Amino acid sequence: MAITDFLASSDINFAINACKAKDTFSPKMFFKAVGLSKKTPSEIERVFKILDQDKSGFIEQDELQLFLQNFSKGARPLTAAETRAFLLEGDSDGDGKIGWEEFSALVKSS
Repeated sequence: MAITDFLASSDINFAINACKAKDTFSPKMFFKAVGLSKKTPSEIERVFKILDQDKSGFIEQDELQLFLQNFSKGARPLTAAETRAFLLEGDSDGDGKIGWEEFSALVKSS
């Protein structure tokens, strides 16, 4: 299963290019640009499972840092500041990781 099974390559390329410069990544803007915010809960869950590289049921900080590379192999890693901001924005219960419900809520608020 690949991200491109759910999202258009052209949308992914547009979103990756929009945050090519360091410290320009915004999760909500990215989700909107790739079209994820318009997907069904089932499709969003499939994308979450791809992002959850270690299959722990959560997206942790190290997985967030490599977030963009799940969409495009040549994409840059997120900076430490972007990773922290993404975690703060998505981690509504303060446990230091983003679960499925938190991820879905963040995507849908985009």
